[in-house]
Amino acid sequence: MTTNARLRAFVELADTGSVRAAARRLVVTESSVSSAVGLLAAEVGVPLVDRDGRGVRLTPAGEAYAEYARRILGLHDEAIAAARGAADPEHGSVRIAAVTTAGEHLLPGMLASFRAAHPHVGLGLDVGPRGTVWPMLAHHEVDLVVAGRPPDGLAGRVRAISDNTLVVVGAPGSSPTDTWLLRERHSGNRATTTALLSALEIDPPTMTLGSHGAVVAAAVAGLGVTLVSRQAVQHHLDSGALVELPVDGTPLDRPWHLVTQVSAAPSVELLVEHVLATPELGWRAAP
Repeated sequence: MTTNARLRAFVELADTGSVRAAARRLVVTESSVSSAVGLLAAEVGVPLVDRDGRGVRLTPAGEAYAEYARRILGLHDEAIAAARGAADPEHGSVRIAAVTTAGEHLLPGMLASFRAAHPHVGLGLDVGPRGTVWPMLAHHEVDLVVAGRPPDGLAGRVRAISDNTLVVVGAPGSSPTDTWLLRERHSGNRATTTALLSALEIDPPTMTLGSHGAVVAAAVAGLGVTLVSRQAVQHHLDSGALVELPVDGTPLDRPWHLVTQVSAAPSVELLVEHVLATPELGWRAAP
């Protein structure tokens, strides 16, 4: 195995906690994964993993090494994409990550518009909660993130902003005293909802669902009320399937941010330029 392959084996082992699972993801033998991690540990000079029942767990040294390994792999992929994009931006690639609401609401139209103008640029998209997508940018695993406000200290460059207004909605006849429908753990929307309930000093019953789409569907079905992007549910509001509820502290202004690496590859710049030059997509240049 090359050093790059060893690093990938170690990162997969760190993510899965199992040699078998890591081997399955990489489509290699379990002995290949074990050998790769052993060679890395020998090179570093300290143990990186310990046995933990039927699986493995990272040692403190392994935890520290894993963060760098992810960054090295991300930078390697970024370097390849940058080189190919520099040679021919129209045939480069862009790796994108977005929080769930943006991934379901904003990205389809944005990427379809970009693809129509630049059909040969490769596009990859990962969708997940806030706690997942920002580390991907920090580790150079993606070139661009679409999400809410970036965390403090993030090494990235805000390129564009789009309006996003959070409101409380429910089926007709709903009340803020009904069950509140919450997003998954590590979701930025969930954290905002929790903060709102705390500020209102209320403790209503809650129900956790796994995605933006599931929360909206549950609200339409009358299972409860939820804090959600007005823009993302505008068609439900227009049809009357959902109504906006007057709740103190709302609406909340939580604009979307389009953030790239500090030094963006030419193909990434093509996407940013397209977004800013297409008014119907609803983005404006960051101040």
